[in-house]
Amino acid sequence: MSLFGIKGVHVPHRKHTADCHPERMPIPKTVVIPMAQHIGAPAKPVVNVGDTVGVGQVIGEAAGFISAPVHASVSGTVKKIDTMANSNGGTMTAITIESDGEMRPHESVVPPTVTNYDEFVAAVRASGIVGLGGAGFPTFVKLSVKDLSKVQEVVLNGAECEPYITADTLTMTDRADDIFEGIQLLEKYLGVKKVIIGIEDNKPQAIKAMQELSKKDSAIVVKPMPAAYPQGGEKVLIYNTTGKTVPEGKLPLDVGCIVMNVTTLACIAEYVRTGMPLVEKCLTVDGSAVATPKNVIAPIGTSMKDVFDFCGGFKEEPRKVMYGGPMMGIAVPTLDEPILKNTNAILAFNDKDATLPDETPCIRCGNCINHCPLNLNPPAIAKALKSGDGAEIAKTKVNICMECGACVFVCPAHRMIVHRNKLAKAELRAYQTKLAEQKKKEEENK
Repeated sequence: MSLFGIKGVHVPHRKHTADCHPERMPIPKTVVIPMAQHIGAPAKPVVNVGDTVGVGQVIGEAAGFISAPVHASVSGTVKKIDTMANSNGGTMTAITIESDGEMRPHESVVPPTVTNYDEFVAAVRASGIVGLGGAGFPTFVKLSVKDLSKVQEVVLNGAECEPYITADTLTMTDRADDIFEGIQLLEKYLGVKKVIIGIEDNKPQAIKAMQELSKKDSAIVVKPMPAAYPQGGEKVLIYNTTGKTVPEGKLPLDVGCIVMNVTTLACIAEYVRTGMPLVEKCLTVDGSAVATPKNVIAPIGTSMKDVFDFCGGFKEEPRKVMYGGPMMGIAVPTLDEPILKNTNAILAFNDKDATLPDETPCIRCGNCINHCPLNLNPPAIAKALKSGDGAEIAKTKVNICMECGACVFVCPAHRMIVHRNKLAKAELRAYQTKLAEQKKKEEENK
């Protein structure tokens, strides 16, 4: 058996902060809030330099259906609106706010009117909430269902399978009431009849907290799962909680599921209750270079440097600093990088832990194939990429690779498999674009 049919890998957990209840850090002097903190169109700035803003005020409005508004995380003065580099090497607009130290809520922060499904989805949209497990997909889009009768169950992702990260675990233990309130909202406005909470079995306190909720509501089912990475992958999670397989090119809704992160749902409940949008984030701060690992509540836009300083700085000079976990996280070039909506962790590693072993030739051991949760064949993908043949790349199904890194983890030759898969995806997109252009020309010439 396998994770997807329990393939996957047993990564070291390193959940050093599992018992560290979140600490709220001091108000930063400045925050830098990017307009692109979600999948889809970046938000459009609606404030000007010199404007006074309050906490929760809209400073960037959604610029399309797949987009999300962005709000001020501190009260103060807009000092700058300019561009900054993003994790993909491009640029994005960002708004710098100088804090007045008061954390004064904006007058617009009032509980939304929610009496029906449409008002509920509108409220989620106004909250600015996106997938907080790391994906960053605007949550209201996921809840915009044309035919609610198709929703058979909501799967809540409490797997948190990446090493080090414990922010979601603390949500389940410390904010269980918010999660329960969120479930009741889903039942009331989406007509949800079943809510499955998937949690890895290395989180007994979280399992216990969620099982207490299930005693209050028979619609809630808690599903402990083996602690094996990548249990939190959407398709893997659906399979291991419902037994359903999401076909290639299809969405969870096509098999009757909506998948949500537990912290995402807790934040929705908080917004409906208070009217305060997503302006702060609980994140895990850890790694071999960090002086005092903690879970920290920080205003969105706070610099990594300020957060690390709150955790005592570094006990060793960091060689690598990254957003997210070590399996799928993104390395950053500077500690000036801000905390984003979907930042669930920032990690800093010393030279020993950050130094990668040299890549050697593939020995054809098959480990990557045997452990891929989606049953892909990395050597075949690498061969197709080297050939430059788009049709051959398409045959490998590299497009469904979730880039989880399980293949790299088990590779004795330390091959850069995920890197090659990303390159193969780029080649595939170029090939598909070329085919589409050719087809369009052929139709125009008929």
